[in-house]
Amino acid sequence: MNDRKIYKSLSDLKQILPESKRSPVTDKSSASGHDGKGKSVRVSLDAKGRKGKTVTLISGLQHNPKTMEDIARILKQYCGAGGTVKDGNIEIQGDQLERVIVKLRQMNYIID
Repeated sequence: MNDRKIYKSLSDLKQILPESKRSPVTDKSSASGHDGKGKSVRVSLDAKGRKGKTVTLISGLQHNPKTMEDIARILKQYCGAGGTVKDGNIEIQGDQLERVIVKLRQMNYIID
């Protein structure tokens, strides 16, 4: 009457699940679908007009607004900070210069 089966290991569970057709992804930037393709961007710190608060400013990205939002989301998550897309630039809160440069290089951008 009771048709339930108890699985004691992942190999038991693997027997009933279909094989995945996706290859494992090793690089998060390729998983997000954003490849800088060697495009040049500028990264700087700015505090003007922000009541003395510093932001990391990424400029020179030539993408549509949806792609800019996606890149901003990736950078914000990587830095653990807030931010926004404003006037064609990405602003990340705080002094995140080194982290942003590392992540953009992983995404195949060239930093000016």
